[in-house]
Amino acid sequence: MMKLSFRPPMLIAAMIALLVAGCGSTGGTGGTGGAALYKGGRLSIATGNTTGVYYQLGGGYADLVGRFVPGYQATAETTAASVENIQRVARGDSDIAFTLADAAADAVQGKNGFSGPQPIRALARLYANHTHVIARTDAGIGSVAAMRGKRVSIGSPNSGTEVIARRLLTAAGIDPRTGIAAQSLSLPETVQGMKDGTLDAFFWSGGLPTGGVTDLTVSMGDKVTFVPLNDLLPRLRAQYGEVYQAAPLKKEVYDTPADVPGIAVPNLLIVSTEMPDALATSLTALLFDHRADLTKVHPEAANIVRAEAQKTTPVPLHPGAERYFAKP
Repeated sequence: MMKLSFRPPMLIAAMIALLVAGCGSTGGTGGTGGAALYKGGRLSIATGNTTGVYYQLGGGYADLVGRFVPGYQATAETTAASVENIQRVARGDSDIAFTLADAAADAVQGKNGFSGPQPIRALARLYANHTHVIARTDAGIGSVAAMRGKRVSIGSPNSGTEVIARRLLTAAGIDPRTGIAAQSLSLPETVQGMKDGTLDAFFWSGGLPTGGVTDLTVSMGDKVTFVPLNDLLPRLRAQYGEVYQAAPLKKEVYDTPADVPGIAVPNLLIVSTEMPDALATSLTALLFDHRADLTKVHPEAANIVRAEAQKTTPVPLHPGAERYFAKP
């Protein structure tokens, strides 16, 4: 006859506690202090159009997460970019996102299309996005004001490009809803429309160089021209603040005859307020500990500088990012 062993209840409780603690520990730089992995260890990164810099860097960053944050894997997702990315993080559909600082400022303040303050925090300020305004030479567009009545792509719906396109048109005295034949197209669709002649001009906000723009300028040559924006910068800054900066497009970037007076907006990497501090610290560290790897993916990563990365106002830094930047 089999004998049943008896263990005191307190001993059983102690054994269970040890087992639970052991299962929850992750260790390493991506450890969560003994807690279960956030989102089961599977993270989604909201990026942008497939021919844009967000998508390229997002893929490289996802690879770094899988290699250097123990227990975690990440996937870069194609999106319309800034505004959609913020919405995805706020809903919990994405965990990490690239966004322009002007759209993020609207989000935390709950204005200009956001019904209320969005629950987002910044991991870091990244490189700057340059606003490209490009027209077919035969369209006779030498300024944004000359776009009246023209066929113009203002970017994907809910993108940062759409935000700044509408603001630039308004600053030039054009109603974005009625003053142009607006088309809300992704960058690949826009480039094809310019080649086909179904568009006269387009707006694009992206890093340098943007692959889709390079494709267009190489294939069309002097049949396209860059439109200067310096005349509209004072009006943008008067209404929206210093998030908009003077930044010429250097002639070497797209082989233009001369530098083109332009406008730039900083990019941010954002997460939800719900992200655990330890994970946010590890994700922030990746940007700087492995910046050389990201630079191999796209040269804009070289412009992610620790001295500037904390300047995410008005988007607050995540406490985990603050912890990283507090280290010497």
